[in-house]
Amino acid sequence: MPDTAINLQEKLARFSEHWSPRVIAEMNDYQFKLAKVLGEFVWHSHADTDEVFIVLAGEMVLEFRDRSVALAAGEMYVVPRGVEHRPVASSECSIMLVEPRGVVNTGDAGGAYTAPNDIWV
Repeated sequence: MPDTAINLQEKLARFSEHWSPRVIAEMNDYQFKLAKVLGEFVWHSHADTDEVFIVLAGEMVLEFRDRSVALAAGEMYVVPRGVEHRPVASSECSIMLVEPRGVVNTGDAGGAYTAPNDIWV
């Protein structure tokens, strides 16, 4: 068991790459990941799991093929498994993702935005 609390701002200060989630904790088989996002991500889905987006700072939009959901700091949204989505941020936004260990950030899409998995900060 850790001796200190996990400071989200301190962890976010340790990296600057966009669209490259970093693991900060695990609970059972779930990972808590921090990411900085900017611009448009790829359309993708996760066939086997829901995905939780929690905005820590800034604003972002989760685009779906038929609608969009705007998120501001302090808000969260759960994308259901299998639903195609694309995160978009017009200025840098810091988020926390909660998802099972091993989930690839680009889901079924792959490509240049696919980040290495299981990178801890």
